[in-house]
Amino acid sequence: MKSAGVKVFSFIIVLALATLACAVPGVDALLNPLPKDDFSSDGSGWGTGTDSQSLVEYANGGLQMIVYTPFYITWSTPDVEVYENVHIEASVTNTSSDPEALFGIICDAQTTTSAFYYVGVSPDGYYAFIEKYVALDDVFLKEGTSDVISASAGSMRIGLDCGGGALTLYVNGQQIDTVATSTYTSGSVGLFAATDDQESGVNVTFDDFVVTKLGE
Repeated sequence: MKSAGVKVFSFIIVLALATLACAVPGVDALLNPLPKDDFSSDGSGWGTGTDSQSLVEYANGGLQMIVYTPFYITWSTPDVEVYENVHIEASVTNTSSDPEALFGIICDAQTTTSAFYYVGVSPDGYYAFIEKYVALDDVFLKEGTSDVISASAGSMRIGLDCGGGALTLYVNGQQIDTVATSTYTSGSVGLFAATDDQESGVNVTFDDFVVTKLGE
């Protein structure tokens, strides 16, 4: 009987907290914090690993990604939580040898498949909004070039609005472009790096990753 009483009492507490989170502004953010990471600890939860195709490791106070294989993408996420209608930002230091290396942010990653949006920039000023499918070719939703990107090729702050039926890319706080899409509406978030035709052409380190709700 005692055990049952404890379970009922615990359920009441959980229910009360859930009700409070819905009723009081700011409580939900305390109970369900969005990801934020300065990569000062290598135990913060990001997926890491190294093989013949790519490297993803904590290094020098950041999350480093090197891609060895041409036309290959590697990515990492901080958790498998599902988010929707979020703004994602990360700083990136780029030491890639390939000016067409692509790196940036992923969102709406489906937890049971390798399907997601990835939006990235290249040192030469190129940018792309890409939709990744399972067992199908990736779809380039929109692409272009920007002097804002090429002017900051070695170090920049990348931002992405993901939600409300659109993706919007920012570099150093300036809006670069936007595209309407609604294939995915929620999912995990993360970071990626991808090569063009050069072996070992991509070497980037991400830092100061933060996720906020759109409009905050």
